[in-house]
Amino acid sequence: MSEKALRLGTRRSKLAMAQSGQVADAVSQVTGRPVELVEITTYGDTSREHLAQIGGTGVFVAALREALARGEVDFAVHSLKDLPTAQPAELVLAAIPEREDPRDVLVARDALKFADLPRGARVGTGSPRRMAQLNAYARAHGLDIETVPIRGNVDTRIGFVHGGELDAVVLAAAGLNRIGRGDEVTDFLSVDTVLPAPGQGALAIECAADRADLIAALAELDDPHTRAAVTAERSLLAALEAGCSAPVGALADLPPLSAPLERAEPQADRQIVKEMRLRGVVGTTDGSTLVQLSTTGPVPRTHDDAMALGRELATEMLARGAAGLMGERAL
Repeated sequence: MSEKALRLGTRRSKLAMAQSGQVADAVSQVTGRPVELVEITTYGDTSREHLAQIGGTGVFVAALREALARGEVDFAVHSLKDLPTAQPAELVLAAIPEREDPRDVLVARDALKFADLPRGARVGTGSPRRMAQLNAYARAHGLDIETVPIRGNVDTRIGFVHGGELDAVVLAAAGLNRIGRGDEVTDFLSVDTVLPAPGQGALAIECAADRADLIAALAELDDPHTRAAVTAERSLLAALEAGCSAPVGALADLPPLSAPLERAEPQADRQIVKEMRLRGVVGTTDGSTLVQLSTTGPVPRTHDDAMALGRELATEMLARGAAGLMGERAL
C-alpha cells in the first residue's frame, strides 16, 4: 500500500504553482512520498488595492499559515520576501533551498535597457523599494522617468508593456525564471543600482513546529549559505522595524574576489568564503533621499550570528536617519 500523500499549501498564482511544483518534486525525492498541491486563495490575491495599503506582501501569507494551523496542509511554500519577519512559535521554517537570482529586471518595449529609456518613460512597479531606488538612480544620472504603481500577476504586468500603457515594468528575475519567461528580460538591474527586497529569490518551506519527522525530511532541502544570507537581510528589516512593503532593500553575499578565480591561490579562495557582505538601503519613494550602507563580517555560523550582522547594519542606518524615510514603521 502506497504512503499517504503529503499536502503542500500554495497560492493559486501561476508563479506560486510553478515554484510549489518544483518544491513538491524535491520533497517527493527526499521523502519517497507523493506530494499533492492544495490551492489556497489569500487576501492579497483577491484585493485590488495597492500592497502598501493592505499591509504589504504579508497579506499573501496569512491564509497559508491558517491552513497549516488547522492541519489542512502538511507544509507550505512561500516566496521568502513575502514573509513577515516575526515567526509564529507554532510554525518553523524547515528549509530554505538554494536561492535563485536575487536581482530585479526590466521588461521594456523595443528591448530597451534602463539607461536607454526615453524622456518621460513610464515604468511600472508595485514596490516602494523599487520606486525609491529607480528614482534615485534616474536623478543621479539625468534620466527622466515616471514610476507608476501597478498590481497584478506577471502576465498582467508584462501586458501593460505589450499593450503600450507602460514603457517598462520591473519584476524579480527569480519569478520570471521559475515560470520560464526569463527570455523576456531586456535588462538585468545591477544590485549596485537596485538592491533587492530582503529574501528576494529565495523560497521558504514552512510546517508545524511539532512535526519533527517532517522537519527532519524537509531539512534535506535546506541551503545553509542561503539561510544565513536571508536571515541577515531579514534581521536588518526587523531591526529597522519596517514591514514587507517598506522601501527597504538588502542583500547579503560574498564580497567579489580581488583577482579572477582562476588566478586566486587556493588559500585566498578559502579566505574569501569566510566573509559575508551585507548591504542595505532605505529611501523616499521619489528618490530624493537614500540611506545606503554596507558591512562585512565573518560568514555567519549560527542563526544568532546572522541576526547580529543585520542588527549591526540597521543600527548604523538608523543613526544616519533611515527611520524618517520609511513612512509608518511596523508595530
